[in-house]
Amino acid sequence: MDGAPDRAGAVLTVIVPTFNEAPNVPELVRRVGEATRGLGVDLLFVDDSTDDTADVVRTAATTAELPVRVIHRETPEGGLGGAVLAGVRATTTPYVLVMDGDLQHPPELIPTLLARVQEPDVDVAVASRYIGDGSSAGLSGVVRQAVSSTSTAVTRAMFPVRLRDCSDPMTGFFAVRRAAVDLDTLRPRGFKILLEILARHPMRVVEVPFVFGERYAGASKANLAQGVHFMWQLAGLRFGRMSRFAIIGGLGALANIGIVAAMTSLGAHWLLAAIVAAEVTIAGNFLLQERFVFRDLRHEGKGVGARFAQSFVFNNVETMVRLPLVGLLVNTMHVAAVLATAITIAVAFVVRFTFHSRVVYRPRASSRREQLVEREAQQAVAPPAPSSESV
Repeated sequence: MDGAPDRAGAVLTVIVPTFNEAPNVPELVRRVGEATRGLGVDLLFVDDSTDDTADVVRTAATTAELPVRVIHRETPEGGLGGAVLAGVRATTTPYVLVMDGDLQHPPELIPTLLARVQEPDVDVAVASRYIGDGSSAGLSGVVRQAVSSTSTAVTRAMFPVRLRDCSDPMTGFFAVRRAAVDLDTLRPRGFKILLEILARHPMRVVEVPFVFGERYAGASKANLAQGVHFMWQLAGLRFGRMSRFAIIGGLGALANIGIVAAMTSLGAHWLLAAIVAAEVTIAGNFLLQERFVFRDLRHEGKGVGARFAQSFVFNNVETMVRLPLVGLLVNTMHVAAVLATAITIAVAFVVRFTFHSRVVYRPRASSRREQLVEREAQQAVAPPAPSSESV
């Protein structure tokens, strides 16, 4: 099993990166075997475990309905993304499918993903929690669901063109045409390998709705370190656009201060000066963003008038909301004024960037994608989630 090549005639290799998932392996192998019977599918575990997961895979392979092998990495590199890349390099099948080893990704959806990615105008078929009947209900707790949704929104804001056809770039459940991916361009440094692939390749994407189920056994690997890795990955993939947005925002803040200082020195009331400064800098920031931040998106969506109106209204509303929050932090929670201002400005920066990327400069959705989403929402039915308690 270890290091054995794909069998002749295999069409798809299912790659499962694992870290201490031994209790899930037998059930995963059984369900993948049943779901893919007669489809020419191989199953490859890429294991970074410190427990006996690799040995459990070898045992399960002896009675499996499909060929099963395992690559155990003694010195893991690149986290989960690195494991997936190692798995793809070890395959020769024309298609590969990536899924987690905890059965929160239903194996019964593999045939649908394979059928979709084999269509002539498709490079990757993504199992999405955010279209049709899809759901992220298997995430444990409201906080994790909120973190997941927010991360997805920010990520799509940072890649509005590459991710315009993908509602769930954070999913770990997808099938891809191997020839569409240049493995040498990938720099996996975290656990969101689909994001890495989509950000570095122009891909033709279709989506299939699925219900993110509850973990079958074991403990979740989500932690603060993974969050840090994700932010590092995101920054590495697209720091340029956000950094330019931040620089323009900083210049606008300096201009705002300068206008207030100039007007009050000439005898204007401070409130009038503050209003004039805010409106001038909002308009100036928009013009600079058009030229230096979102230049490549100006012809992807709505006209300049609509973009300016949305940006102008949003920034004014954001200012009216933010200033009372500063007062609340200072007067009620006794936060220092400078710290309170810094906190609200940092939050406002993320919100403004996300709004401008996802709304003001939102690319047109292709009619083809809308038709595909509607079709999948009607036809694709995910199996019921396991009944075990989510962790």
